[in-house]
Amino acid sequence: MESVFFLRKGQKGKKAQKKKKGEKEKDKEKKKEKERESKEEKKREEKRREEKRREEKRREEKRREEKRREEKRREKRKEKKRKEKKRKEKKRKEKKRKEKKRKEKKRKEKKRKEKKRRKKALTTRR
Repeated sequence: MESVFFLRKGQKGKKAQKKKKGEKEKDKEKKKEKERESKEEKKREEKRREEKRREEKRREEKRREEKRREEKRREKRKEKKRKEKKRKEKKRKEKKRKEKKRKEKKRKEKKRKEKKRRKKALTTRR
């Protein structure tokens, strides 16, 4: 039996570390399994991230769409108000015009009656 002291530096404890053939293969399998699991986990993580990005995009698109709809509604309301205002203004002007016409007619009628009355007064005095 050789003493550990007479072994070269690289050989120290080599015999103790030397594994059986079956153990080496098992370790290789374990390592491969770990690597495979690691790759799968990375893939799953990437999928999750991708799904998150897609979900965020969808939410953003929904927000934009809602904004557009709200803007359209606002514009419609503004347009409706504007048309209503225009219609009321038109109505008011029409009313004013009719009132003016009516007053003018009344004034002319009064003038005509006054003229008639004066004419009558002139003829009755003579």
